[in-house]
Amino acid sequence: MTDLPSPDSFTDPLADEVARMPAARLAPLDRVGMRGIEMPVRVLLDDGPALLPARVEVAVDLRDPAARGIHMSRLYRLCDAHVSAAEPLDRSRLRALLEALLASHAGLSQGAWLGIAFELPLRRVALLSGLSGWRQYPVRIAASLEQGRWRCELGVDVLYSSTCPGSAAMARQVVAQRFSGRFGGGAVDAAAVARWLESPDGGAATPHAQRSRATLDVRLADGIGEAHLPMAHLVDLAERALATPVQAAVKRMDEQEFARLNGAHPMYCEDAARRLAAALDAEAWVADYAIEAAHLESLHPHDAVARVVKGVAGGFTPD
Repeated sequence: MTDLPSPDSFTDPLADEVARMPAARLAPLDRVGMRGIEMPVRVLLDDGPALLPARVEVAVDLRDPAARGIHMSRLYRLCDAHVSAAEPLDRSRLRALLEALLASHAGLSQGAWLGIAFELPLRRVALLSGLSGWRQYPVRIAASLEQGRWRCELGVDVLYSSTCPGSAAMARQVVAQRFSGRFGGGAVDAAAVARWLESPDGGAATPHAQRSRATLDVRLADGIGEAHLPMAHLVDLAERALATPVQAAVKRMDEQEFARLNGAHPMYCEDAARRLAAALDAEAWVADYAIEAAHLESLHPHDAVARVVKGVAGGFTPD
């Protein structure tokens, strides 16, 4: 664990406008802090700890009616000591940081909040060929400590392909009509049918598909793998549930397998949201969740979006 800055390190002999302010009774503030801090985060990847570029948001409340403001520099220095420390970030380090933030504002604040956003690099193996390449997944970590109540949340974004079930049915209907026009009313030779199916006439219509995005935010259950931040596990869980995640490096055999998977798993945004919810419901380490499946339509200029929120015990609520 990184040593905390000593209380003496927070003293500043220079002029302090807040200290010179006449005593007054001021309204309390729910959150005061900083957003968009440029600070690397050290996380544990498959091949060891890595320092990744990140954006940090940190805040405390301000309850003392006589205090004009908080100590921004204390928040920054404590985040620097924990977020980019030599040891990878985990839940115990997050909680220690929140406790340190409150200790640095003793008598002023009763709650502390932290948010960290970065992109998680994961090497992904192609569907059949064994080729591999890199994907980068947006990750969000949020933690809070309010009057002794501790919460930790984890979010990821996953891209996948979605083939419209209705469009697939209509495309099959066009192919069936073409087939009847070509082979109806007589004996059918299997080899001739196979050649026809591989011809442009055999693919007279194709269903529309689109790149789609799943946004998952989960509240982690207490007491289950307390130190663990299951970022890669959450990505894997979502991609397995959807069955058609976008690929990195591929060969032609992988592309054909991707087409087969799209044909085997047509889905509306409603289907995708329900698949993801069922996958999260089966995980004991997930206490709560909010899911959004957005299909970035190729047929329309607008998107199709479905959202599901578990919303237990004061957890997630719809926007």
